[in-house]
Amino acid sequence: MTSSLQGRKVAVLAADGVEQVELTEPVKAIRDAGGEVVLLSLESGTIQAYENDVEPKDTFDVDAEVGTADPADYDALVLPGGTTNPDHLRTDEAAVGFVRRFVESGKPVGVICHGPWTLVTAGVVRGRTLTSWPSLRTDLENAGATWVDQEVVRDGGIVSSRNPDDLPAFCAAIVEEFSAAARA
Repeated sequence: MTSSLQGRKVAVLAADGVEQVELTEPVKAIRDAGGEVVLLSLESGTIQAYENDVEPKDTFDVDAEVGTADPADYDALVLPGGTTNPDHLRTDEAAVGFVRRFVESGKPVGVICHGPWTLVTAGVVRGRTLTSWPSLRTDLENAGATWVDQEVVRDGGIVSSRNPDDLPAFCAAIVEEFSAAARA
């Protein structure tokens, strides 16, 4: 990849239970494109990643707590999936508020798999078209979104994908979307 994200800072918001590949592959794509990644979470320390929601994988050091983070400091946001990760995020007031303010700022967001649960709780999907893990279809539609079964969907700065199989297309799309956006 090129250095299309040079000088850009991207927040990745994740908690325990994050699907490892949905964290590591977007982070690698962003770094390969020259971007800086900051891992935000609910608490300082580390987060535990999993494979298929059940097999513990690696732990990752948290760079900053979302409760002290300001969306104005970041150029883009990534919300990885796994079922437990977004469930933790959507029940945390600071995380939901951060995501709401981020989307309302108009800055780009990449979200995959179960990640849209946090967008639903933040109240920012009404009138948008997204994709996700199929079981989120009802949640998204009940929140006013249109759900489609596609590898990658782009709508108003939100790039969404369904699952780890979509990661090559998702990573290319977020790098492109994040590169085209205004800088923080």
